[in-house]
Amino acid sequence: MRKTINLFMGLILVAGLSSCGINRAWVLNQNQLTTQVQLARNNFKVVGEVRGTADVSYVLVFGGVKKKQLYEEAYAQLIAKADLGTGSRALINVTTEEHVGGVPPLYYQRTLTVKANVVEFID
Repeated sequence: MRKTINLFMGLILVAGLSSCGINRAWVLNQNQLTTQVQLARNNFKVVGEVRGTADVSYVLVFGGVKKKQLYEEAYAQLIAKADLGTGSRALINVTTEEHVGGVPPLYYQRTLTVKANVVEFID
C-alpha cells in the first residue's frame, strides 16, 4: 500500500512539474472600423509581416496586467512596427496567438502575439 501511495505521489509530482503549455489562436477582426476595398486588378503589393508581442508573469495567480491590457500593448507594438504612415498601407490577416506556460498555480507566464500582413496600394 505504501509503494502505491509513493508511486501515485511521484506521478503527481512529475505531472505538476512538467512545464506544459497551452496555445490558442484567434483569426478574427478585432477592430470595429472596417474598410471595403475592391480589388479589380493587381494594384497592391504585400510589403511583409509584422508582429507585436507582450507578456506577463503570475506568481500564485497574482501579478501582471489584465488580458485586455496585454492585447492593447501587443497591438500598439504591431502598429508601430507596421509603419502605416508611409504610403497607402493597410493591415490584413490579423491573427492573435496566446501561449500560457509554466507551473500553475505556482508560476505561469502568458504571452500574447499579434501578427498581420502589411499591404501597400500602388495606385
